[in-house]
Amino acid sequence: MKFMKLGSRPDTFYTTDAIRSVSSEVSSDLIIQVKGTRYLLHKFPLLSKSLRLQRLCSESPDSSPHQIVHLPEFPGGDEAFDLCAKFCYGITITLSAYNIVAARCAAEYLQMSEDVEKGNLIYKLEVFLNSCILQGWRDSIVTLKTTRAFPLWSEDLRITGRCIEAIATKVLMNPSKVSLSHSQSRRGGDDLSCNGAEIQSQRTYKPACKGWWADDVAELGIDLYWRTMIAIKSGGRLPSNLIGDALKIYASCWLPKIPISRRTDSDLGSDSDSEGNVEITSKTRVLLESIISLLPAERGAVSCCFLLKLLKAANILGASPSSKMELARRIGIQLQEATAKDLLIPPPSQASELLHDVDIVMNIVELFMLQSQSPPTSPPRFKSEFVERRRSRSAENIDLDFQESRRSSSASHGSKLKVAKIIDGYLQVIGRDINLPLSKFMALAKVIPDFARIDHDDLYKAIDIYLKAHSDLTKGERKRLCQILDCKKLSMEACMHAAQNEMLPLRVVVQVLFFEQARATKSGNKVADLPGNIKALLESHGIDPSRPPAPLSTTTASIPADQWSVSGIKSPKRIPTLKMKLAEDEELEEQDDMRQDGMGRSSKLRGLCVIPGRPKKMFGKFWYNGRSANANGNDKN
Repeated sequence: MKFMKLGSRPDTFYTTDAIRSVSSEVSSDLIIQVKGTRYLLHKFPLLSKSLRLQRLCSESPDSSPHQIVHLPEFPGGDEAFDLCAKFCYGITITLSAYNIVAARCAAEYLQMSEDVEKGNLIYKLEVFLNSCILQGWRDSIVTLKTTRAFPLWSEDLRITGRCIEAIATKVLMNPSKVSLSHSQSRRGGDDLSCNGAEIQSQRTYKPACKGWWADDVAELGIDLYWRTMIAIKSGGRLPSNLIGDALKIYASCWLPKIPISRRTDSDLGSDSDSEGNVEITSKTRVLLESIISLLPAERGAVSCCFLLKLLKAANILGASPSSKMELARRIGIQLQEATAKDLLIPPPSQASELLHDVDIVMNIVELFMLQSQSPPTSPPRFKSEFVERRRSRSAENIDLDFQESRRSSSASHGSKLKVAKIIDGYLQVIGRDINLPLSKFMALAKVIPDFARIDHDDLYKAIDIYLKAHSDLTKGERKRLCQILDCKKLSMEACMHAAQNEMLPLRVVVQVLFFEQARATKSGNKVADLPGNIKALLESHGIDPSRPPAPLSTTTASIPADQWSVSGIKSPKRIPTLKMKLAEDEELEEQDDMRQDGMGRSSKLRGLCVIPGRPKKMFGKFWYNGRSANANGNDKN
């Protein structure tokens, strides 16, 4: 920290009951009132350096021995006036980054310029500010912080702007050329006088890393911080990730710790409607929106976790829709970096019955899926007029372009696989919310494309959790919910659990059982290798697990790959029983739909559940079924 001393006389000011006077053989003839303090001083030393005091004394002639002058709006109060008065008397004063702004504003108010006397206070303060204060890192930070007490004066005198320029210049400088590191500035630094005389031993400190400045700049209020960061960003030489790291440090220092769960009155104070809390919330909202506006445009400059924390705070503090949409857009670009826990965003209103904001997560996932499509997986074909130009290129270059295209495509596909796992985990959490509508749950599950889910185990867990938390669902609703589940992608463990899950519709249980039997058959034509509980359930539904599927009939018509056939199992004595159970289940579902929708639905069973008598054969992993010559209608799923 650098300082400057002016004057040589000892301090002869003393205070008695809010009255300050100077010890002198000459009686005082001037009384100056500065806020709550009265000064008994002399006209000659003060009027010889202050043009304002000259004018005030001349405008109000007073025959009394003590002329009284009131300075009600004096910047800096009595402390700043002390510095100016002592300078006029030649008494020693010490100036540093902590009081130079107050002294400069006070000197400007008193008009202590060169027009009154050469070498006046304004001139000396300007020399010290430009040659010493603004040359030091920590001095510039401290000086900029003190300008908040005198915003208008500091702007008019360009103190604020000069400090910001000095800070931005040092940040953009090569770290090796900065004399004081962050750690050094925290320890106070070497005390140097204005003429460069060293008070402590000679030591050289260098910044440890490129982001050494972030902690010191984080001490600034949001208005000054915003202007400083804009100046730093406008330099165009600082990597975007350093800007992002600085914003993260600032947010951790100034944003209050907001809980992830639903807000309560205790989160914002004992009385959430009090004016004090409303003002705090409003200031915090402005701070948050300012941080959002400073986020670098480059992808990956800040982590997805940090963006989601900002979004949670934005929902709780009621930030503007544009700020929240900007965060959602940025999160959507790098959603694969998030976790299911990160996506647990509180609702924007306390009146909401939901525990989490599912709509904003839906928007984020949609934005992620709407990103630019993957590049083609084969080299582009050129038109005939470009044949010659294509031939001029080497085969190695074409092959390199093709490999880069494949790598980009693979990376995009891999990110979608990660997002699918994240969303399935998120569905498992929000599925416990008893107020979550089925439509929101299904819409979020369907936004993930089918190819992104390699298996459906996590999705099945989410459906199971939702069914248990919403036991009042009708059979029709449970049927619609399970339509998003693909039993072909369930593991054996998930199939075993689903086969015994009483919350699932009967058609889904049968589908799981048949698929498990098909998988066991394909693995070696040993149906007996099925787990004991699966075989028992097959037998309980009228299916003989010991019979392998019959050969594929040449007259069989194929069905879509997403439909399952159970006709390959031959058990003529027990099939009518299973048919009756499925028909009964279908009838109950139609009755539920009639009560809800006011109309009946087709009583035709889906191809998934129809069991025709003709034998079929397993093709690959799937069994395709056809219709016998006397079958009525086409089965649909």
